[in-house]
Amino acid sequence: MGYFEQLSQRIEMKEAHIGVIGLGYVGLPLAMEMVKSGFSVCGIDLNEEKINSLRKGRSYINDISNQELQESLNTDHFYPTNNYEIVKELDALSICVPTPLSENQDPDTSFITRVIENIKPFMKKGMLVTLESTTYPGTTEELILKEFKRIGYEAGKDIFLCYSPERVDPGNESFRTNNMPKVMGGMTENCNAVGELLYSNYIEHVVPVSSPKVAEMSKLLENTFRSINIAFVNEIAMMSERMDIDVWEVIDAAATKPFGFMKFQPGPGIGGHCIPLDPMYLSWKAKGFRFYSRFIDLAQSINNNMPDVVVSKTSQALNIYGKSINTSKILILGMAYKPNISDLRESPGLYLYELYKEHGANVNYYDPHAHSFIDKDDNIVHSISYSKEELKQYDCMVLVTNHSGFDYDELANVGIPIVDTRNAFKNYDQPHIHKLGTASKVHKKQHTSVAL
Repeated sequence: MGYFEQLSQRIEMKEAHIGVIGLGYVGLPLAMEMVKSGFSVCGIDLNEEKINSLRKGRSYINDISNQELQESLNTDHFYPTNNYEIVKELDALSICVPTPLSENQDPDTSFITRVIENIKPFMKKGMLVTLESTTYPGTTEELILKEFKRIGYEAGKDIFLCYSPERVDPGNESFRTNNMPKVMGGMTENCNAVGELLYSNYIEHVVPVSSPKVAEMSKLLENTFRSINIAFVNEIAMMSERMDIDVWEVIDAAATKPFGFMKFQPGPGIGGHCIPLDPMYLSWKAKGFRFYSRFIDLAQSINNNMPDVVVSKTSQALNIYGKSINTSKILILGMAYKPNISDLRESPGLYLYELYKEHGANVNYYDPHAHSFIDKDDNIVHSISYSKEELKQYDCMVLVTNHSGFDYDELANVGIPIVDTRNAFKNYDQPHIHKLGTASKVHKKQHTSVAL
């Protein structure tokens, strides 16, 4: 019996031991689904603090409760460790490590290469290795397959290699790890077959494609599509404001069309690990083929400029009251990159915080989910405690993240200027609320009087 048949049989009998490398927003939920489906899972992460927390049944991921984690530990099928030597006991590995951008906006694949170096001494023939980290087309071949060939492994024969991009959406109650369709691209037919066989045990719908490159490209297409459309609607918002049109009403009206239109909304910038980074991975790789994507570069420029647009909107709002950003007390409402989660990765709120400080403002923030962050000077910045009376001391509030837990009635009635970047105050027709993509009511009156 060959390695393909042996591994397939162990998977079908649920005797295969699986490892998940990188226990963050992608890896930990994946490991939990593997355990629920009946597999023994070893979670590997070099962060000792994370490992100690997991062993004590304390989750640091919003989408995984302490109860769910403890239940997995109680089965004795989940073992967290920071020791790579455990790899020699495993049949399959899923790699879920970060792939950030360098300071020059180039892909940083050092986490992937480090993982491969760490597992090579403990690998054995017959293993399945699946990369899930978002990266550029060709990564699986260039960084992993070549290394496996150097130690004498042939893909599809005595080692199985796949790429299956993560599609995690933190805080999404409708689509979680188990019911999010999963693209799977193997180096060979055998690789694809064994990858699909394993993942179909804990993912409802596995979508096989012809190669890792196709799978890698599909993930970048998904998020580059979003980046470009968000940039477009951000530009429409700025245009609408100049033309004295409410962009939010325009979007809602357009969204009534039952075909041919997809609703995107403007905002203070793009955040999270995917949308700000993925297009740059694609753009960087394309340049190696002497192909230059003007769409990607333009979208990135517009989206990256949105925090500056919000600062300008804040300045306009304060000017109405005879104030400037310099020396004003500004409160940012919501620091996470999306509602109802604590994830701060690439959040536009972080950039806004620094911009307001650079303009001389005294800045604080309130977020019931994200309790602290480290600013560019390596200082720990904590969220203030919520108090309606304390809010009155600020000159302006800037709504960055529209958490559902915010009391919008109470916030609107504080009476100080509010810059709303998310249309969270759409039901409040008050002159002190200044929405992104909508001209200020005070400016409208002034404009009318001048025209007369």
